[in-house]
Amino acid sequence: MLLQNWWYTTLIGTKRSIQPPLKDDRRCDVLVIGGGAAGLAAASRLAGSGKKVVLVEKNICGGSSTGKSAGFLTPDSELELSQLVRRFGVQGAKDLWDVPVRGISLMLDMMKSGGFDCDLQKQDSLFLGKGPKGFKAVEEEAESRRTLGYGSRVYEGSELGSVLGSVGYSSAIRYEGTYGVDGLRYAQGLKGALLDKGVEVYESSEVLKFSGHTATTHMGSVTADQVVFCADKLSPALSPYSWNVYHEQTFLSITEPLSEREQRSLFPQQPLQCWDSDLVYSYFRLTGAKRLLLGGGSLLTTYAKNDATTARVIDHVIGGFRHMFPNLGGVKFTQYWMGRIDMTRDLLPTVLREPRAPWVHHVLGCVGLPWATFCGDFAARQVLAEKETGDEKYYAYFDAERKFLVPIWLERAIGKRLAFPINNAWAKYYQRDVRHGHPSSASPWAAASP
Repeated sequence: MLLQNWWYTTLIGTKRSIQPPLKDDRRCDVLVIGGGAAGLAAASRLAGSGKKVVLVEKNICGGSSTGKSAGFLTPDSELELSQLVRRFGVQGAKDLWDVPVRGISLMLDMMKSGGFDCDLQKQDSLFLGKGPKGFKAVEEEAESRRTLGYGSRVYEGSELGSVLGSVGYSSAIRYEGTYGVDGLRYAQGLKGALLDKGVEVYESSEVLKFSGHTATTHMGSVTADQVVFCADKLSPALSPYSWNVYHEQTFLSITEPLSEREQRSLFPQQPLQCWDSDLVYSYFRLTGAKRLLLGGGSLLTTYAKNDATTARVIDHVIGGFRHMFPNLGGVKFTQYWMGRIDMTRDLLPTVLREPRAPWVHHVLGCVGLPWATFCGDFAARQVLAEKETGDEKYYAYFDAERKFLVPIWLERAIGKRLAFPINNAWAKYYQRDVRHGHPSSASPWAAASP
C-alpha cells in the first residue's frame, strides 16, 4: 500500500486553486483562525453579515483533521446515544444529540447553497455489535432511541445477512438521516463559496503568536475586533487552553473500486456507513466511486504523542475486516494514511468566550465533522449577537472548567498520554453526572460521580 491520503487525489482537476499566504498586516472586523469544519462554518455564518472577515489556515482548508477523516456525517462520534443518556439524562441527551443533527443540516445547507461537489453519499448508519457485550450495547442503544422517540431498526443474528455480507456480528441497529462526504473536497468547496462572498482566505499561514487582538504569522499579521479561534493541535505558546485538548490517532485505508458483485457481497441492499462496538473500533463505508474506505487503530498508537506511520496498524485492521468478510478477501487496498483528531477529556467539545478577553471565542476538541460545524456556527452567532433561546446551555455543557475524573493539575504531573485515556474511558463507559436535565447558564455541568 502507498502511504498517501486518498482525499488529496480527489482534488486533482478541481477549479479552486490554493490561496496565497498572508504577506502583510491586515485589519478586519472578525478573524477566524483555522480552516477546518469549525472555522469554515464560522466564516460561512459571518459571510454576508456586513462585517469584514478574514480566515487564516496553516495548511490548506481541510488539510488537518477535516480532510483526513472518513467523512461520516452521523451524530455518533465516540459517544453513543445511550452513553449520553447515562451521563446527562433524557433531556440532556436530547440537547447534545441535537448538536450534530443540526451540524449535519448546516453542512447540507452549505453544500446546497455553495453548489459544489464533495461526493455526498446518503448512507444510513449501522452500529454493529460484536459478541455478547456488543449485543448488549445494541440493546442499550435501541432502548435509548425508543425513550427519546428516535426511529431505528434492530437486526439480530442471521437477520443481518439481509443488509450486510457478514455473519460475524451479534446484532446491529440502523437509523436514517446520515451521510458520507469527502471532507477535503467539502472544505475546499466551502472555501470557494466564502471567497465568492468576499471573505479573505489565506492558506499556508500558520498563526505563530496571538496576543490581544492580533494574530501573527511568519509573513504578516491580522488585527481584528473579534476572533474565532478554531485551530487544532494547539501549543501552550499559542493558547492557554492547550491543556484542554489532546488527540487520538486513527488510520484509514482505501481499496481499488469494487466490482458490482463485490458491492452486493458487502451491502446486499444499499450502501451503509458502519462501525462496531469494539473499544478501538473499525469503521467502513463506500465512496461514490465505489471504493471501500476502512479505518481503525490500535491501543498502542491511538494516544501516541507522535504520528505512527507504519502500515502494521492498518494491516491488522484490514486483517480483521477480511476475517469478518471472507467473500471480500481478494479486494486490494491501495493507499493508507493517518490522522490525529483533536478531542477533550470527556469527548465533548469545549466552546467558550475567553473571560479576560471576551472578544476571543474558542472552539476546541470537536470530534466529528457535524459537531465541529455546529460549534463553529454557534461561536459565529455569538459574535453577531444572533443568539437563540437556550444557547446558554451549550456554554454550560461545553464549559472549559467542567469536572473530569483526572483533573488538569494531576494531568500536568502524569501527562496527557495517560490522563486522556483514563478520562475518555470514564466518560464513555462509567461517568454519571450528578445533575440531570437542563444545565443553567450560571452553573457549569456538575462534577462526575460514580
